[in-house]
Amino acid sequence: MMPQGPAPSVNARAARIVEQIASNASALRVAVSTGEAGERRIDLGAGVPGGLEAGRLLGEVCMGGLGTVTITSASGLERWPLGVVVHSSNPVIACLGSQYAGWTITEEASGFFALGSGPARALSRVEELYKELGYVDHHNKGALVIEGDKAPPAAVAKNVASACGIAPADLTVLFAPTGSLAGTVQIAARVLEVSLHKAHALHFDLGNIVDGYGVAPLAPPVPDFIKAMGRTNDAIIYGGRIQLFVKGSDEEAKKLADALPSSTSSAYGKPFADIFSEVNGDFYKIDAMLFSPAVVTVSNLDTGQSFHAGKLAADIVDASFR
Repeated sequence: MMPQGPAPSVNARAARIVEQIASNASALRVAVSTGEAGERRIDLGAGVPGGLEAGRLLGEVCMGGLGTVTITSASGLERWPLGVVVHSSNPVIACLGSQYAGWTITEEASGFFALGSGPARALSRVEELYKELGYVDHHNKGALVIEGDKAPPAAVAKNVASACGIAPADLTVLFAPTGSLAGTVQIAARVLEVSLHKAHALHFDLGNIVDGYGVAPLAPPVPDFIKAMGRTNDAIIYGGRIQLFVKGSDEEAKKLADALPSSTSSAYGKPFADIFSEVNGDFYKIDAMLFSPAVVTVSNLDTGQSFHAGKLAADIVDASFR
């Protein structure tokens, strides 16, 4: 399913960005420390202010150094022009092989729970998804990204490092809460990733996805977790736009374009916080097809044809962001 050609190391590429963050910690208003297991921790927004630039770099770490994240003043929404643009010429590896938050990390003793994202996933390969992707990464350092207000305890850090085949001292855990400046940016930078994940769920041949671009408005940060989760999801579901460049038949390209937008979901039509409340906070009761961009363009490189679907819902974004 993977595109042809040599596969770059997401951990090697991300390591350069991680070092950039660590060496500029003061300027980025982030905090670097060493955990009890010897792992390096980088707080980008829990006990520190962080900022948009910290979030931009965190988004690029999430993508394993195979994507660019930039800030734009042309999000596509008049009232919320500030947005995040993401692009990758290796979207399958960058988004599914690295960025996707697919590693469930828990420890019963401490009650710790988190969904791990970032390039360390490709070292551990504990997810079934890697069997389908056929992607293997080998590197002596790993970077794990957690959307939350604390790093994992020592026992969890040791287990993560062990699963990655590296020493705890060679593991960097980067974390930022959903409602922080950095957290808001790195979540908006997932606008392309959710489209790749949905394309996978729709059984589109991932080997035919060549390049990808996305943009989403930047949600105003808010301390309340439920509101922050709602706003960051709404930014993509109702304000996100993506373009995929694919190979294959026009029939398959059009079929993908028609099925990708969030508006195809039965749950579509109201702010995410309201949807979350209606299912009594059970995230897994929400239709998974909702988690995708609002507007989709699929361009077929083999024929030159492009297919468009979906619509922006500025009114819902307004209701959510106020």
